[in-house]
Amino acid sequence: MSQPKANTLATLEPHFINNETLEIPTFHLLKQDGTLYKGASLPNISKETALRIYDNMVYIRVLDERLISAQRQGRISFYMTCIGEEASIIASAVALDDKDMIFAQYREQGALRARGFTTDQFMNQNFSNEKDLGKGRQMPIHYGSSELNYMTISSPLATQIPQATGYAYAQKLRKQQQVTICYFGEGAASEGDFHAGLNMAAVHEVPVIFFCRNNGYAISTPSDQQFKGNGIASRGIGYGIHTLRVDGNDTLAVYEATRKARVYALENNCPVLIEAMSYRLGAHSTSDDPTGYRSKEEEAKWALKDPVLRFKHWLVKQKWWDDDSEKALYHKYRVEVLDQMKKSEVIDPPSLRSMVTDVYAEVPKHLEEQYQELKAHIKKYPDHYPNTSGRID
Repeated sequence: MSQPKANTLATLEPHFINNETLEIPTFHLLKQDGTLYKGASLPNISKETALRIYDNMVYIRVLDERLISAQRQGRISFYMTCIGEEASIIASAVALDDKDMIFAQYREQGALRARGFTTDQFMNQNFSNEKDLGKGRQMPIHYGSSELNYMTISSPLATQIPQATGYAYAQKLRKQQQVTICYFGEGAASEGDFHAGLNMAAVHEVPVIFFCRNNGYAISTPSDQQFKGNGIASRGIGYGIHTLRVDGNDTLAVYEATRKARVYALENNCPVLIEAMSYRLGAHSTSDDPTGYRSKEEEAKWALKDPVLRFKHWLVKQKWWDDDSEKALYHKYRVEVLDQMKKSEVIDPPSLRSMVTDVYAEVPKHLEEQYQELKAHIKKYPDHYPNTSGRID
């Protein structure tokens, strides 16, 4: 049985380690006004990559804006935004190789967009129509795309963490030069799957990047009521995982942190944990009212740290962006998203039979019997199932 590595430090008196003695620095590069901190060095990022990140940030802001409105109008049932966390999600995704695997929670639509997910794919999923890649079997925002190496999202918290470890283990065994990134919030880190996933990744030394979006709240529970320790970063250290804390609203810092984490994970065949300190500017979901658990003053303070605006300021200072480009981009995406929304919401739902396909090579007898019972029930009470008209086969 292996033993912990010997510590060269020794003491004749008991010395307790606590939050105050465990100092974890936060990596940052960019101030809110778009200037670099004194002594900071720019990461190796091209104009093309920087504008790609910003393009995706603006797109997701528009997408979230339109789909929140659609939910309020009763056109879709549910939605979750990533407003305030765009830098964490998009900059980290762009820092990866497109063949790297993404295991997301449910606020990472920006990562999927960065991979090339189209407006019609977003809309078809949220409206659960017959063109939805998931065939209408998921709630809105539960995206997935095998083509883009983006694992389909599950609602239960933290289930993706041990799954991501397993996937990365397979990458290692197959000697693939790819990593897996696993996104989750600090609330998910309170689940048992978090500990199982990190421990397995550390012990088996697999190339996975655990990316924690610490936005301060697990729905309505503030982080100081979730845990007493030094954030989530301290847990990575406890499991023997190379760990980094980064300003999650700093696009350049997130990009550089993720880029270096990927290199390290591949070169050493080991996990890395990144804790991105950010804030959820919007509600947890359309089912949530944040005014019940946080103040307007707190929200206003974090609004001043808007990651999209911070990155825009930097782009302007590079002379890569201007107000005319800004107006044109927002207009372009608002028209595109609204036009596609109108098209997707009138597309028929998936056929009823798709409920029992795609799991087994042939539909088993018990599912076929249930399907026939369902058909008979719908035909008997057609007025109660208007959306199935013409979709029964």
